[in-house]
Amino acid sequence: MQTERISDAEFEVMNCLWQTSPLTAADIAGLVPQERQWSLQTVKTLLSRLVAKNVINHEVDGRRYLYSPLVSRSEYVSGESKRFVDRLFSGRAGPLFAHLAEREAFSEEDISDIEKLLREMKK
Repeated sequence: MQTERISDAEFEVMNCLWQTSPLTAADIAGLVPQERQWSLQTVKTLLSRLVAKNVINHEVDGRRYLYSPLVSRSEYVSGESKRFVDRLFSGRAGPLFAHLAEREAFSEEDISDIEKLLREMKK
């Protein structure tokens, strides 16, 4: 499922909902990192955007809304990863790994994880 891209701020709200849901806007405002200093209205605006993008839904609970994700974190990460590889590396993972190997020092653990993944993919 290809979802619409979400902003960094919207992703912060999604992280709250992926950890626990359903949540109210006030719940989310209390969960976002303090350095954000978001007002309740800011959180409500972000929630409205996410509803419009069809990545969360809400249900009425008395005088408040309860929000829940419609897209799992893994589904969203998969879509974003594919967009990234398609856009920057013509859809090919090999050039991505080559770039990372040139620019970043992979730890022994990273290399071991990659080797294990490649072995599993060959089966």
